[in-house]
Amino acid sequence: MTTSPLPRASAPGSGDCSCPELRGADLSRRGFLRGLGLAGATMTVGSAVVTVGPSAPAAASGASNVLVVLSMRGAADGLSLVVPHGDPVYYRARPRIAVPADRLVAKDDFFGLHPSLSPLLPLWQQGRMGAVHATGLAVPNRSHFAAMEAVEDATPGSSERVGWLNRLIGDMPGTSPLQAVAIGSAPPSLYGPQPWMGFDRLDEVGVAGDDQWDPTDDRLRSLGKMWQRSRSPLAPALRSAMAAVDEIGPAQAQQQRSDNFPKSDLGKALSAVSRTIRGDIGASVITVDQGDWDMHSDLGTVEWGRMQRNADDFARSVAAFFEDLGPAADRVTLVTVSEFGRRVVENNNYGLDHGWGNVMFLFGAGVKGGYRGTWAGLGDSHDADLTVTTDYRSVLSEVVRTRTTVSTATVFPQFSPERVGAMTGV
Repeated sequence: MTTSPLPRASAPGSGDCSCPELRGADLSRRGFLRGLGLAGATMTVGSAVVTVGPSAPAAASGASNVLVVLSMRGAADGLSLVVPHGDPVYYRARPRIAVPADRLVAKDDFFGLHPSLSPLLPLWQQGRMGAVHATGLAVPNRSHFAAMEAVEDATPGSSERVGWLNRLIGDMPGTSPLQAVAIGSAPPSLYGPQPWMGFDRLDEVGVAGDDQWDPTDDRLRSLGKMWQRSRSPLAPALRSAMAAVDEIGPAQAQQQRSDNFPKSDLGKALSAVSRTIRGDIGASVITVDQGDWDMHSDLGTVEWGRMQRNADDFARSVAAFFEDLGPAADRVTLVTVSEFGRRVVENNNYGLDHGWGNVMFLFGAGVKGGYRGTWAGLGDSHDADLTVTTDYRSVLSEVVRTRTTVSTATVFPQFSPERVGAMTGV
């Protein structure tokens, strides 16, 4: 049985809503650099950054399964996105910002989705969207950057700075930098010895000054010939970068098919992800970020606030992405991660401070739709957290196990995943 939320107070003024750790920080490729030395070399080609190992031949084309990892940077509040309306503590703890039970969508006896997620209802009703609640790190970590590093490395206690996605692609056939692509900010989960490619804008990837439409411009061919036999340590990186630029053409040739993408950074990024997948350039892992989830203030209500805006952007972008994919959606699985959740109890600024447990969303191929997870109950003390009952790596392990041929023991060493049931066939 749920309790009714208190009457809505008037909206407060806007203010600085990021915590001191993130204030002024750039949550971008530069913001995540942790001083580690990457094995191999990094080259900038147009707007692209290509990180390569000792050998990186051109991408092998093939319509393989694709894993898209969407990072919700800043620590999204899972209790606002997937509301436990069946736990009465939720409404006591959030008298002003709780989502009313009668406004929830995809509602069952205990959970419901924030109404701004309504664009995702078709995926939910088709059984192609799932949510696993109370997920996260085994031990609370409320530092954005320390938690990001822990989540992205996924090897607690290890001194090696290698991301879980880098280990994943390291056990896949081939070593092309196009096998793993970061669109926008490059997450630490890709860092390591295996090659990957990152770019901000798909259409701007290219060799500076090269004119593909001018038959007399042979700059790219000349560069290739110059570095073909070179024994310089830079030669493998340059050969790989030029091969990647050459192979990315089919993705650039794809046109956006859905008119429903928001004009936001996330909407533009997921449009580029769809074109990359439909271009069939051999990408098996693609990452994309959505920031601004650090809502210490002005998280708001269903009528106003940053949660409403961010959730709407997220929902419309993901819905348009799967619409734009068309038949290619049958081989694409998207999963979300965030460094940690938020406190159960609202603060005085219509916001929430750093917490622990969170929700993970899954979309697309192989997903077992509906709500998953074990619920330990909410506490309403000032420092109450959503208790983590499912290690986030157990969710990712099911995705890796069902959508790739790579052993989860390779991707998540010294970890024994528990069954979550978020994917079919497990």
